[in-house]
Amino acid sequence: RGAGWRAAGAGDGARRGPPQALAMDSRPLFQTLHALAEDNATFFRDSPTETGQRFVAAFTTIQEHARSLEPLLSHFATVYHIFDLDEYTPANGYRSLAQTVRCCLAHIVHKSRYVAANRSSIFFRGKHNCAELEAYCTALTQLRGLVYLAQRLLTHNRPGCLFHHEEGGLSEEFLREYTSMHKGCFYGRCMGFQYAPSIRPFLQTIAISLISFGENYKRHDSGLGVAAGSLFTSGKFAIDPELRGTEFERITQNLDVHFWKTFWNLTEMELLASLASMTSSQVRVSRALLVPPESFELPLAADPNLSVTITPPVAHSGPGAVQMRLISYELREGQDSEELASLVRPEGTLALELHWKTKPLPRSPCLVVHIHGGGFVAQTSKSHEPYLKAWAQELDAPILSIDYSLAPEAPFPRALEECFYAYCWALKNCHLLGSTAERVCLAGDSAGGNLCFTVSMRAAAFGIKMPDGIMAAYPVTLMQALASPSRLLTLLDPLLPLSVLCKCLSAYAGLDPDQIEDSTLEKLSPMNMVKRDTSLFFRDLRLSASSFLSSLLENTSKVDGAGGADESIRKSISEAALKSKPSPNSRESRKSQTCHNLSCTGETSPLDQRSPSSPSWHRKSSFFLNEGKQDDTSSSREDTTSNKGRGLTFPDGFEPLRSDQPAPRLHVELSPIFKNPFMSPLLAPDAMLKGLPPVHIVACALDPVLDDSVMFARRLRALGQPVTLRVVQDLPHGFLSLSQLSRETRQASALCTELIHDILRSQEEAPQPPPTPAGSLRKHRKLERTWNAAPTAAQDNSTQTGLEGQGGAPGGSTGPTGSAIKAAPGAPAGGSSAAGQPSGASPPSDPAITTSQDTSTSGGTVGRGVGA
Repeated sequence: RGAGWRAAGAGDGARRGPPQALAMDSRPLFQTLHALAEDNATFFRDSPTETGQRFVAAFTTIQEHARSLEPLLSHFATVYHIFDLDEYTPANGYRSLAQTVRCCLAHIVHKSRYVAANRSSIFFRGKHNCAELEAYCTALTQLRGLVYLAQRLLTHNRPGCLFHHEEGGLSEEFLREYTSMHKGCFYGRCMGFQYAPSIRPFLQTIAISLISFGENYKRHDSGLGVAAGSLFTSGKFAIDPELRGTEFERITQNLDVHFWKTFWNLTEMELLASLASMTSSQVRVSRALLVPPESFELPLAADPNLSVTITPPVAHSGPGAVQMRLISYELREGQDSEELASLVRPEGTLALELHWKTKPLPRSPCLVVHIHGGGFVAQTSKSHEPYLKAWAQELDAPILSIDYSLAPEAPFPRALEECFYAYCWALKNCHLLGSTAERVCLAGDSAGGNLCFTVSMRAAAFGIKMPDGIMAAYPVTLMQALASPSRLLTLLDPLLPLSVLCKCLSAYAGLDPDQIEDSTLEKLSPMNMVKRDTSLFFRDLRLSASSFLSSLLENTSKVDGAGGADESIRKSISEAALKSKPSPNSRESRKSQTCHNLSCTGETSPLDQRSPSSPSWHRKSSFFLNEGKQDDTSSSREDTTSNKGRGLTFPDGFEPLRSDQPAPRLHVELSPIFKNPFMSPLLAPDAMLKGLPPVHIVACALDPVLDDSVMFARRLRALGQPVTLRVVQDLPHGFLSLSQLSRETRQASALCTELIHDILRSQEEAPQPPPTPAGSLRKHRKLERTWNAAPTAAQDNSTQTGLEGQGGAPGGSTGPTGSAIKAAPGAPAGGSSAAGQPSGASPPSDPAITTSQDTSTSGGTVGRGVGA
């Protein structure tokens, strides 16, 4: 269907031929669409039925959008190569947006062909097919609006720059316009249309689970009550896509970061974690560690006879222990020591660590230090353990995953301090981890990728041993509220909506107003969940039974059913929910509204009151907003309406569909903390970036943070730093956590494993392989891998890659504070004495990088075929 057409398009040029093939001609697609739409519209124009007229309206609207989109996509195809890393890495937000539009058109073509072939059959389901077509027509309407916004960015941005570099002005207008657009159409029948077909059922399951969880979250707070209620309410969202889309949009815009933290942490539950552990690869060692906050000495990389003091993390909450997890496929020397056993912390999950007696293997020369993702606010190494176990088996090296403290309780820089302390502790105590740490790789995904970069920059500032390389999967490198074409995709991304992304970043910056706890708000910890679950569950059963009996008695006492069955029969759930006019009281009484802007200045939307029949409503609603923050509903809607008139003007009289949910006011006046180079590595000074080791980035073509990876790679390339950028197709943000779901995610995860393997490969074991022809396949542990030939010519980096006003600490502020350099009393033990790179010096290019990877003067590659 759409994926098959897309495989022959812009996402496949590196596999099929030279980069020029990426500038493909979209005219055949539009010609086919116009012919099918005209034929179907002519057929149904004579139909007297309502369904027939709906078909005519849908096909007419599709033709109108197609006529406007065709010249825009043709124009994009002529300029978006300017924003690529190089000619062999065709990836940026403009390409991704054009690919998404073509995918939507391909789905419409497929549905139009089906209608044309079966419209005369007595078995043709007219209403169902019309609803499907209308859903994609609505999605195409919103995509057209995104293309216009991208065109505006293309006009105002500097050549080669993907982010709008000026705060205020266009960026503020842009975000206001963007957040008011309707989003529910992308979460109903069109859920995940842009991704691989094998991913879409999982995304639908996630959406239904999230909506059901949100429906009962406010009512039960947490625990078994939520699970029981969600189980009974999930059915209506499974059978009614329109209602699912509406509820998904409401939840993503209104609920605060605590809700997302609780929902994402469902994978930490004992039952789910045990099931994931049993279905993943089995390892000999999987132990949770608790390292006490003690200072220690590390030798300097430039002079091992000198040492620097590493102090424990102290930000916000004072010195505290750091949690980690050691994973090893084989039992190695040191991992069975009493010293390591004293650091093991008990766990409640049913860990499948193999304990049979065996002779430990020698220490591995390699060590992987992993930092997990989760938006800085959720998840631990337990959530990422399934693919980490597979990595441990494939790499045959110990993996130390860091469980850093999460926001909003522990905002920046607590996570950075803990990750840096854990990295230094691993170098100092590598003999306990079953490694000599001769080769060290930092690996992380999403937020963990950001921390990998900042930990390396801090290691360079301290002058200690640097990692031999960084593997970052879909990292976030710019924490500012700057618009970019790839971030437009947050409008339709079910895993990373814009409001959720903003709440997570604000929580990490310590600017989230919801982190100020109300005195009536009980902290949602696992222990509190367990204590309240049983009582809440039986209380709900008792109240439900009482309500049922009361309703039964009232209905039997009514005469002629007056006022009792006005809407007892409905054609569908969504018909009553979507077609009826939403009154202010009825809509706002269902859910409280919580919206705040990127600067987290406390801008909120109205919080209406529930009916008097809910006695404890005010106590529960304080979880979302305090009573003092309530606003008037009508004034909020008037502001939203007036903002539309003051927003950007679309050409040809076009106007995208607007959301009926109060839009958060996303201002661009942000705290200077977002410009800190240890928070936004993209804004770091050149001197700090030159100290980074070789960087290998794996990005997703349809990821809203794709532009973060592209611009960061371009900055490193301009500085002469070794960097590669691999782009996988048709997969969402966070594919590593989905690595066991489909062939595409397994191949993408194997690509990350291959990059880590190249970093860990020593010089003696890394002979330069011959160039691999483009499109050829290479076996790696029973998984196929696609590589591309390396470029032979240097790329012209004439375009400016930095951002104006690259803020952050001055050069003198990047050094360590409070650290003392001392003369080492003796040679350091273990792997701590391995030679590193001096602070601020450009590291030499890694000889383990194959010809399909990049050096300081050659182009990168694209991991094509993965997920296509």
